[in-house]
Amino acid sequence: MTVAVKKLADYGTDDHPADDPERVQISWIVVALDDCEECDDPRVELTVEEVGKQGAGLVGHLSPDSARKLRAALSIALKEMGEPAGP
Repeated sequence: MTVAVKKLADYGTDDHPADDPERVQISWIVVALDDCEECDDPRVELTVEEVGKQGAGLVGHLSPDSARKLRAALSIALKEMGEPAGP
């Protein structure tokens, strides 16, 4: 019997004002998991949902390559803003 792994990497909320009439405030959760039966490899699970509406968000199961592509896109966006890309 194999034991499934689901480990929280981090979570948070955006720091956009909650009272903006045009954009909702979101929360995000990142998890490492290997219990996706339809997937052939471990995945990074990314959940994005509106603050206060837990369970009604979108969940993505990213392959390692897709997770790296998202990480690179975030790094590019930070550089475009004049911010350092690393911790």
